[in-house]
Amino acid sequence: MTEDDARAAAALRQWAATAPDAVLLDGFHALKHALRFGAPVRAAVTSDKAAALALAADLAGDLTDTLDRLLVEVPARTLRELVPRIHPTGVAALADRRDRTANLDAMSRLPRQAPVVVLDNPRNLGNVGAVVRLAAGFGAAGVVTTGDLDPWHPNAVRSGAGLHYATAVERLPLEELPPGPLYVLDPEGDDIRSVPLPDDALIAFGSERHGISPELRERATRLVALPMRPQVSSYNLATSVAMALFHWGGPAPL
Repeated sequence: MTEDDARAAAALRQWAATAPDAVLLDGFHALKHALRFGAPVRAAVTSDKAAALALAADLAGDLTDTLDRLLVEVPARTLRELVPRIHPTGVAALADRRDRTANLDAMSRLPRQAPVVVLDNPRNLGNVGAVVRLAAGFGAAGVVTTGDLDPWHPNAVRSGAGLHYATAVERLPLEELPPGPLYVLDPEGDDIRSVPLPDDALIAFGSERHGISPELRERATRLVALPMRPQVSSYNLATSVAMALFHWGGPAPL
């Protein structure tokens, strides 16, 4: 057995031991972001290490040496056995999930410098991941989901490009939401352009199909609405979150 074969075999054993409790980082970009934000990566494999390192040289020069040490090349057929759907970059990794207690502490600590996004019973994992990516980009304090979907599901992490590690992401019942005034997006609310959103706000969005639940609506500090042309029924969830966070951030400094 060659040294490369031995490394591949060791990586596969580590993968098998780690996989049941780990977060799947599916693709180069998910691994890149997870590493940048401190994810404890336990195993990382690729079907083409040279191509992965070339991609790193173009897009993540700060991580090239780290990825060179971390990535282990395995045959493409082996990678197909490890992940349900091979990412076009041919990279996959496993990492520990962010600590739940630390996430909850970060979102509950007052005063907060940025709002928490609340997704009320979302039904689409891709949308959840897209919202996490937006929250990370805007520097939101976190993303909370209610309902039965796991926001750390592999499909959500894939859609979020690994940026679950850049913000706090947790699932909570309504009665355990972080503290702060609750601004709920609702068509009957006040035009959001006339309502300043405070830094310690919870900004809540309804599910793609049913909107805000009556229980969350009753808890609202204020209902706010996004501007929308008549006869247009709704925006995509991630679009709505982006508009609200952009409004919260205010105009760029001169």
